[in-house]
Amino acid sequence: MLLSNTGILPGESTTYTALSDTGVSLGLVFILLSINLKSVLQAGPRMLAAFAIGALGTVVGTTTASLLLTRAIGPETWKLAGQYTGTYIGGGVNFAALGKTFDTSSSLFSAAVAADVVLTAVWLAACLAVPLLLRRPSHDDDEISSTFNPPYKDKLLTLEHKLYTSGRSVHILELAALVSIGVGALWLSEWLELTSGLPRVLWLTTLAITASQIRFIGELRSSALVGNYIIMLFLAGNGAQSVLANIVEVGPSVLYFAMITVGLHGLVIFGIGRLAGLDLATLAIASQANVGGAASAMAMAGSRGYIDKLLPGIAVGLLGYATGNYIGFGVATLMRAWLG
Repeated sequence: MLLSNTGILPGESTTYTALSDTGVSLGLVFILLSINLKSVLQAGPRMLAAFAIGALGTVVGTTTASLLLTRAIGPETWKLAGQYTGTYIGGGVNFAALGKTFDTSSSLFSAAVAADVVLTAVWLAACLAVPLLLRRPSHDDDEISSTFNPPYKDKLLTLEHKLYTSGRSVHILELAALVSIGVGALWLSEWLELTSGLPRVLWLTTLAITASQIRFIGELRSSALVGNYIIMLFLAGNGAQSVLANIVEVGPSVLYFAMITVGLHGLVIFGIGRLAGLDLATLAIASQANVGGAASAMAMAGSRGYIDKLLPGIAVGLLGYATGNYIGFGVATLMRAWLG
């Protein structure tokens, strides 16, 4: 983002387009292939509850922003509602997937990406500070667990590193299998879209989650690694497209939309979450799983030393990848009908 705004990198490129289309779809498939539905249950009721409250806050935020800013943004307000719902439930990967589905105009998409990048960075900083600023001196529910048994630690480290290493050399046959599965999922989801009328992103998510439950596919240890690398490239491309002049060109209403969404998400997750008796560390990590995805949740837990919450944070982050597209599509459909 810095390099593109200073003119060192171009603000537009066919490379960015490829990454936000085929690239982000493949990355989504590869990351979802690493999901074992049983692992989501390990998140426990507290982290799952916090994640659900955060998702509710995002929906409240996008619907409120849509109603307040529909005149300022125009006829594509419902698209923005769906995209921001998807991205602030499961991370930025869902933003591009839903934008492709809705055929969002390039000018609005670029401005929304710029606003998203800025707000995501600001919210990460806020979540890092919240547990320290709001914790009561006598309250011990946010303290770092200093002991945990070796079997849990082994599972934790395996999952923690899954996005960054396969733990061993990756054989070319494994990469060939991943490419075959990924390209096959793209082809089949496109065919299903044409025959059923349902958006490709929903079929793509469903196919990937279903395939991940097959033992052979679930044991492809490099799937999350490769997917995460593609998503990193996608995020770099997103940053390069985030020319702040785009916000000025479209108007500050797009930035206001993101601010309202994230602001209300924060009020709901920390307000209702605390009333429900959930600790601040769990709420902060769940919020990062919503807004930034699994990688942000992992970064939040690791940087603050909440080692015992790392595995649940990643698990609900992956759950956000899986559910964000469905909820985002639903909100967009609702707002399209509501706003006319």
